[in-house]
Amino acid sequence: MTTAQTINLPWVESPFFNRELQQVNLDPVLAEQIRRYAEDGYLIFDPEIDESVLDEARREVEPLYGNELRKQDAWKTVSAVRTIATAPKIMEMLRVLYRREPIPFQTLNFPVGTQQRTHSDSIHFNSIPQRFMCGVWVALEDVRADNGPLHYYPGSHKLPFYDLIDMGLKGSEAQTVEEIYGGTYKKYEERLDEIIQAHGLKKETLNMPKGKAIIWSANLLHGGEKILTPGSSRHSQVTHYFFENCVYYTPLRSDATIDKLYIRKITNIATGQTIDNKYFDQTLAYDNEGYPKRFTIPLSIRRMGRFVPSFLIKMLKR
Repeated sequence: MTTAQTINLPWVESPFFNRELQQVNLDPVLAEQIRRYAEDGYLIFDPEIDESVLDEARREVEPLYGNELRKQDAWKTVSAVRTIATAPKIMEMLRVLYRREPIPFQTLNFPVGTQQRTHSDSIHFNSIPQRFMCGVWVALEDVRADNGPLHYYPGSHKLPFYDLIDMGLKGSEAQTVEEIYGGTYKKYEERLDEIIQAHGLKKETLNMPKGKAIIWSANLLHGGEKILTPGSSRHSQVTHYFFENCVYYTPLRSDATIDKLYIRKITNIATGQTIDNKYFDQTLAYDNEGYPKRFTIPLSIRRMGRFVPSFLIKMLKR
């Protein structure tokens, strides 16, 4: 096994990526796509999803919005949403980029542009080891400059992951959704804006035809532009993916410094099966107190010359 293979990071985020890319025999077009993804943190491509599936997803989800501007996990009742989330071209590309089996675990459908402030998905969905997560956004209609296109900061995925503690915030203090998104998360967004300005990052926007997709890496900074034409729609679907053999958690509700980690229990949309959280191929045990379960985590103990989180040791012994 080479050094590159032993690094517990996605291939495209490995320090050995450029060297190894030159050693593998890939189609030149695919090799360039992979290189750009590693460099920029995103990839625009054609997932080759039949237009009838896109139209069906839009049509079947539209009645589900009610008074909301998004619908989470419509894949549970709308087969076309599941078809998009598990599209073969998407799954194949993710396998190439990450060299692990992708696990689609959440869908979000939108009838209009989100106008969401810049953020990193890593604050919502993270993994141990880090960065084994990504989002895939598919346009269900043409995205223009006036109907709230996406924006993103190329290369920003290479920044450190800014956890709440790095922002001077405590994730474990907020207990309700209102407290999280009305307080903690709002402050996170404000401080992230300051970081973007400090780094002099350059924003790009994405106008994209119906049917095309963008993959973005876990830590790519992105959001939604303002809707310039009132009443305009911008139907789209985002699917979030983890990858096999990780621990999955929510940083926005975690505070590992004081021994709290908010573990996520996820379902693989492709199979309908619950996915175990794993630490070096070993399944972590759960009690029956709910989903997701917040575990108490003593920070670390000295064991065989290495620091090992004791909550992992306790779970593995069960």
